[in-house]
Parts: sequence; C-alpha cells; structure tokens
Amino acid sequence: MTKTTTTPSNPSNPNSPNSLSTPSNPNTPTKPPKPPKPFKSIFRRVTKWQDLWFYQKSEVLYQMTYVFCERFLPKYGDRTVDQMVQAARSGKQNIVEGSEDGKTSTETEIRLLNVARASIGELRSDYLDYINTRELHKWTPDDTRFQPMQDFTKSHNKISDYEPYFNKWSAEEMANIGLTLCFQVDTMMNKYMESLEKSFVTEGGIKERMHQARTGYREQQDRHLAELEQSVPALQQQLTQAKAEADKWKAEAAKWKAEAAKWKAKYDDLKQRALKAYQAKEEEIERLKREKG
Repeated sequence: MTKTTTTPSNPSNPNSPNSLSTPSNPNTPTKPPKPPKPFKSIFRRVTKWQDLWFYQKSEVLYQMTYVFCERFLPKYGDRTVDQMVQAARSGKQNIVEGSEDGKTSTETEIRLLNVARASIGELRSDYLDYINTRELHKWTPDDTRFQPMQDFTKSHNKISDYEPYFNKWSAEEMANIGLTLCFQVDTMMNKYMESLEKSFVTEGGIKERMHQARTGYREQQDRHLAELEQSVPALQQQLTQAKAEADKWKAEAAKWKAEAAKWKAKYDDLKQRALKAYQAKEEEIERLKREKG
C-alpha cells in the first residue's frame, strides 16, 4: 500500500490556494494623515526630593540637632541653640524648595541648593565649635570609633535609623555624627549640583525648553498641514471616482426598474386576457348545461 503525502501550501506564496496574504486593492481609499503627537513637556523631570539621599540625611540632621540642643545646650541665654536649629532647618527646607522649583528653573534649583549647602556648612561649623570649646575629641581615621561611624552614616539615611539613639548617644558621639553627616550631605549635594550643571549646559533652561516646545509644535503643525494638502488631490480623485461609480449604478438601477415595469405590464395584460377567456368558458359551460337540461 503506497502512502501518499500532501505537500502543505506555502503561506508566503501568493499563488498558493491557502495563502494567508491579502492582495492589495488598488481602490482602497487613501487615509488622511494622522494628527501630530502632543509636544514634549517644557517641565524638567526631577527626582522627588523625598528620594534624594542628601535630603533624607538633612532631615536626620534637623531632628538630631533639635534633640542635641535640648540635651546639651542651655535653653535660655545661648543664641547657638537658635542658630543650629535654624541652620539645620534651612538646609532641609531649601532642598525641598529647590527641588520643587527645579521643574521649571534649573538656575533657581542650583541657587537654593547652594543656600542649603551654606546652611549645612554653618551647622557643621557649630558642631565643630561645640567639640573644640568643650575640649571633646574630634574623631579621626586613627580613632577606633571613626570607621564604624562612617559605615553607619553612609549606609543609613532614614530618620528611623537614627532616632532610637538620640537619647543614648553622648554629646561627643552626637557632635561627631552630626559633623560627619554635614560632610556627607555637602559632598552629595556638590555631585548633584554638578549633574544639574551638565543638564543645564546640554538641555538649557526654561526659556530654551519653551522655545523648543513652541518651535517643535509649529513644525509639527506645518508638516501636518503639508501632508493634508498633499492628500487632498488623491481624496478628490477618489471622490470623483466614487461619484461616477454611484451614477453608473444609479443609471443601471433605473434601467432595471424600467425593465421591471415593462414585464409587469406584460404580466398584467396576460392576466387580464386569461381571466376573460376563463369567464367566457364558464359562461359557455353554463349555457350548454341549460340547453341540455
């Protein structure tokens, strides 16, 4: 018994009976061009200030400085308390304001971040003065406590990581940790501001982005208008062809309508003659029955 095999048709072959390709229709209507895409936003994409590590550390500095002043500085008669708390708060708040304003102005963001840096620098000086005036020890790399402090502060940014120790650390420990956090925040902010500088040089400020957005929008509109104008002749030609086709079918329909009316008239005439013949036969039959009876 010979086994027959059926060769499957090739879907990519247009001559195959089972081809999946669809032949192109030359009468397919031309579609008008799609409207242009929305223009690019003029606002910068900025990192949320809550996610900035140097902001998180500045928040730790503010909370820790407040507790430090409450524990180790006199509540009255010493302006250092207000200066330290205000410096810590200014550093934190100017980061927030600068980040928010950075959506529209890189210049304003850099300026406010620089204000924040100055405030953190002032706070750093206050912690250093506290260590020196109280004859405490400023931890250096040769101190056994220095590296553990560095490791902890580098790997922890959230206030929840530090808060449990606020009432446990000594004045020397808090002052050294505050000093270290000030250095770290300043270093991070410097690197961040360098990235803002590069972004400003390559992308420009709000005026440049507004000009680019407006120019880009106009160019999109001009291209869209040109595409529409180019598509008009083809659409007009298709409209003319469609109208001619409609007139053709309208004439064809009128012809068939006239033909149908003619056949209907013939049918009605035949029907009337048949009825007359039938009635005549009926009358003849009735007459013959009467004569026979």
